[in-house]
Amino acid sequence: MNILANVPSSYGFVILIYLYSWVMLVYLAAQVIEARTKYKVKYPAMYSDKDQMFNCIQRAHQNTLEVYPQWLVFQTIAASVYPLTASVLGAVWVTSRFFYAWGYYTGEPEKRMNGAFGYIGYFGVIL
Repeated sequence: MNILANVPSSYGFVILIYLYSWVMLVYLAAQVIEARTKYKVKYPAMYSDKDQMFNCIQRAHQNTLEVYPQWLVFQTIAASVYPLTASVLGAVWVTSRFFYAWGYYTGEPEKRMNGAFGYIGYFGVIL
């Protein structure tokens, strides 16, 4: 039985979104690594008692990691039936995580809501 015979021809777009999400995670992780050096936050500490800015950078990454597994599951399920729609919704969600992080990186946590448009992509693949 050829497994690929059952994969929609447009599933390549879904794979690109998974790769895009990996790039996003690497970017967010790199920001935390850089902030650890800049704000002198040693492992295994997750947050700083002294620098709220580090906490904002770390929190942007941590929150993304908290929702990423659920997004992957729903993205995969939706993509198995609607690969193009899921790809567009996935691109919206992944892109929103950059805006979410950049808002947090200002040091004003309420600006993380710049990425609130990602709920369209997140809930879109759930529905």
